Amino acid sequence: MKVVLQRVSSATVTVSGEVVGQIGRGCLLLAGFRDGDNNDRLSWMAEKVLGLRVFPDDSGKMNLSLEDVSGDLLIVSQFTLYGNTNKGRRPSFVGAAPSEVARGLYEQFVDLMRGRTGGCVETGDFGAHMDVALVNDGPVTLILERK
Repeated sequence: MKVVLQRVSSATVTVSGEVVGQIGRGCLLLAGFRDGDNNDRLSWMAEKVLGLRVFPDDSGKMNLSLEDVSGDLLIVSQFTLYGNTNKGRRPSFVGAAPSEVARGLYEQFVDLMRGRTGGCVETGDFGAHMDVALVNDGPVTLILERK
């Protein structure tokens, strides 16, 4: 599992002109899954995301977690995180989990996050062409991976 975490002031996901997910202060997560991902990896990632200290305290230091600030989450599936560009000009996505497997993992991860956070948890539309808009706060962008 791989996640690109972006600390945001706000973020939205639009599908066919309709907003399907929208948050205020919190984190946008672009989440990719591969074969072999399981409940242990999902739990590890959930704990990592919720506990990671990426929000500023009163001194401006990144000492507060998403839980500490009661931040929102917008979770968007993104199989292209497992794109391999080592050969040729077209990315290969053989490292990404098949759609039916990835959908199940994505839904489990979203449910896990909803059960563990006090903030709002919104999502994109799995498999749809989505327009993602965000105001990256900082900017703060981290890549998290559990192999």
